[in-house]
Amino acid sequence: MHEQVYDRERAARLVELLRNLAARITALAKDADLLDAGPELLKMMGDARSELFHYEVRATYDTPETAEARRIVEQARRQMDGLEFDSDDEEDRPWRAPRE
Repeated sequence: MHEQVYDRERAARLVELLRNLAARITALAKDADLLDAGPELLKMMGDARSELFHYEVRATYDTPETAEARRIVEQARRQMDGLEFDSDDEEDRPWRAPRE
């Protein structure tokens, strides 16, 4: 899987990760058990936090196709910037009908 693409399968894994964390916390019935499970819970929360971060910023990622399209558009813009147009010269605009 491409690291920068957040697809449905990856989103489903994130949901499962969060549900597992919630289930583990719920399963620790006693306060003492909950506190004793600190290292385990910190690991689970760290994994969930990292994946949530990737989910939240997914909109800023470009897929390879989007990146290529952006590159093509930028290249065309640079080429257009290098062209000069004389708005008064009718001969440079053959697509316009001549004035009578």
